Amino acid sequence: MAAEEDTRTARKRRQIMEAARPVFLRNGYVGASMDEVAALASVSKQTVYKHFTDKEQLFTSIIMDTTGQVEGLAKMVTATLDDSDDLDKDLGELARRFLGELMRPEVLRLRRLVVAEADRFPDLGRTWYEAGFERSLRTMAASFARLAERGLLRTDDPELAAQHFVGLLLWIPVNKAMFWGGADHYTEADLEHLAQAAVAAFLRAYASSGSS
Repeated sequence: MAAEEDTRTARKRRQIMEAARPVFLRNGYVGASMDEVAALASVSKQTVYKHFTDKEQLFTSIIMDTTGQVEGLAKMVTATLDDSDDLDKDLGELARRFLGELMRPEVLRLRRLVVAEADRFPDLGRTWYEAGFERSLRTMAASFARLAERGLLRTDDPELAAQHFVGLLLWIPVNKAMFWGGADHYTEADLEHLAQAAVAAFLRAYASSGSS
């Protein structure tokens, strides 16, 4: 019976979080209404507060819940690079998939929300970055270190190489999306071109002779 109750509680908590996410993404923290969250979740406001002490706890839970998406990015990095013997091809595949994931509209909206609320919730912003994006960078750096050991990359600072790769890949499209809003400024062909250009620039700087 206790296990059944725990499952029901977890399901209700997830229901509230799923309803709250678009409210916060659309209205920001200040503009988000717990009444609207309750209505969208089809529960009473009292039920919302039973699962979340206040709006801040609900907001924090929603933001931190998204760090789990990083598992997919980390697995993508290691699966694509660890057995690579064709860096041009495999880095290109990684670049396309990485860019595709991070340019998804919901990811861009979440990024804007975390940035917008960084002064209000500095610890949350820092934790979200460390558990999310920074974790992906560490995974990529570890893969780059293994590639360097195999003689495919030329770097004595894999972490900096990972930063350079992601910077080349994301600087143009993500910055534009952050300032312009929306996520429809780039076609699939545009993103493909940006991915290819980033890989080409990265390999000119880091590829060992004859490895690209």
